[in-house]
Parts: sequence; C-alpha cells; structure tokens
Amino acid sequence: MSHDDTGANGPHAKLIRMANQIGTFFLSKPHDEGVAGTAEHINKFWEPRMRRHFFEVVDAGGEGLLPIVLEASASIRRPAEERKAG
Repeated sequence: MSHDDTGANGPHAKLIRMANQIGTFFLSKPHDEGVAGTAEHINKFWEPRMRRHFFEVVDAGGEGLLPIVLEASASIRRPAEERKAG
C-alpha cells in the first residue's frame, strides 16, 4: 500500500488522515478533554481553507473520520463563506 492521497477518500484523503492523527493523539485523554483538544488543535493550526475542506467531508457524512474527530467537529469553527464579487 502506498502513501498516495488517491485512495478511497479521494481528494480529501490527506486531510482525513491528518484529522485522524490529531484525534488519535487525544484518545489518550479523558473523552471530553480529548474531543475538546482535537477541536482546539484544528481551530488553532488549520487555516480556513483546510477547515472548509474538512467540513466538506463532515457535511458529506464524515466517511473515514474517527468518532472523536466527528464529535469535535461541533466545536470547530466553520470558515466564513467567501463572498462572490459582483
């Protein structure tokens, strides 16, 4: 198995893997602390574009995301929609 980002999760495979790595780290904490830590990390360190792609995955059902990441998504800031010029 290669480490390509062209697997079953398509263009979001790398982002899903990154979110799950964060979630996996926080699994060692008490549940509520782990969920909060996952959300806090993504809020602090992911730029709006990454969070926008993250919510594309969540809004499509969250396939591939760990349960802790899906639970944390409720506390992750959604980036503002870009306004269209015109």
